[in-house]
Amino acid sequence: MKEYVIIVAAGSGKRMGAAIPKQFLQLAGKPILLHTMEKFLKHNPNIGIVLVLNAEYVAFWQELCHTLNIQIKHEIVCGGKERFHSVKNGLDAITEEDAIVAIHDAVRPLVSLKTIENCFLMACEKGAAVPVLHLTDSLRVTSNEGSAPVDRSKYRMVQTPQCFQINILRQAYEQPFNDSFTDDASVVEAFGEHIHLLEGNRENIKITDPVDLRMAEAMLMD
Repeated sequence: MKEYVIIVAAGSGKRMGAAIPKQFLQLAGKPILLHTMEKFLKHNPNIGIVLVLNAEYVAFWQELCHTLNIQIKHEIVCGGKERFHSVKNGLDAITEEDAIVAIHDAVRPLVSLKTIENCFLMACEKGAAVPVLHLTDSLRVTSNEGSAPVDRSKYRMVQTPQCFQINILRQAYEQPFNDSFTDDASVVEAFGEHIHLLEGNRENIKITDPVDLRMAEAMLMD
């Protein structure tokens, strides 16, 4: 079955405090986004890559590809108002009728090949696969009365790539946007599909601020 990845890179990355969005920042000598693309290409040299960019940065990325001689084949589409609309635009660019589609944050360049492979395999078998991690820190829930501990064993931290059979994903994204759609799993679940969880990898951090960037640099050099 054909594999695709929609790499969502339409954010502005304001928390990073940089002049350009975080996905274009240098990590170990090349853009974070390029690390991410190369990881999926290493998993499957024939994977279809759809890159969702803010319209204001399409020309910037194309110039960067020219400057760095980036030869990776990919299709560029423009993002939308919310992440939901960006993913939908990426999905509309895929014409294949029988495929597994991964949706991945551009700023998660340290996803492991094992996580990617397991997500595609589970989605092929069960329809929808999402990598998660067990919590190691204690949790408390807050209210007007104060705070109270909660059982962390009942909670998981969600990562990407989130993988789905394309027919499930297409139908789910025909729904109107809802503020409760925080990721693709929440969209698919609202459509009535069961979400299957699997173990992700702890290095698969989302780079959102300068501390994350330094951590990613350290992990790449380890």
